[in-house]
Amino acid sequence: MTTDQGGWTTTSPHPADDTATSLDALSVSDLVAHLASSDPTPGGGSASALGGTLAAALLAMVARLTEGRTTSDEAADRVRNTVVGASRWQSELLELATRDANAYAAVVRARRLPRGSDAERETRAVQLAKANRLATDIPLRIARAGMAVLALAEPFVVVANPNAISDLGVAAHLAAACVQGGVLNARINVPSLAADDPMRVDLARQLDELAKGAVDAEARVAAAVVRHIAEPHQGAKPTPT
Repeated sequence: MTTDQGGWTTTSPHPADDTATSLDALSVSDLVAHLASSDPTPGGGSASALGGTLAAALLAMVARLTEGRTTSDEAADRVRNTVVGASRWQSELLELATRDANAYAAVVRARRLPRGSDAERETRAVQLAKANRLATDIPLRIARAGMAVLALAEPFVVVANPNAISDLGVAAHLAAACVQGGVLNARINVPSLAADDPMRVDLARQLDELAKGAVDAEARVAAAVVRHIAEPHQGAKPTPT
């Protein structure tokens, strides 16, 4: 979502400049209703983070379903490390979903600050620069977190429980969507950054690398998952019949 707006007209009962709200306190149905409303928050950045949260949760599930089924100590260690890593990113991304919504709300509040005097205009400019920077940084963090989930998922294909291999593929697709959504939401806010903000210097390259990295990793995981569905799985013990 762009921060380059002077304000929003909305009949939503949850206006964009409400105090911070934790999205994880909402039921699934309430969260979906919030996303579908005319309220600009939560928006695409939060949705991207939530997709990444689901990706990490699915990866953790697949890892837990693989525990006790591996055929080597190395594979068992990978399972344990994946459970720990996926659980960490699940929590991080869920928090980032709320932080993204609140970051945009801060931009709205900053834009509404008075500017009748030189002092007020200076205060407003400082607050707006800080808010715009945060509203760009949070989606960047979301994209990086999504890449971290992909990095955990890719090597796990060879040891994953074959009965849950499709879930691993879904996790990879959701994680890739998280990356691309984070990239888009960071990219659209770059013009709102202060001209002298050092974040501008290398951000375009970082975003391009994240976007390409997600495409490549998603394709590799998807291809590996399809192969493992079509062929006998060698990394875990066969399922008892």
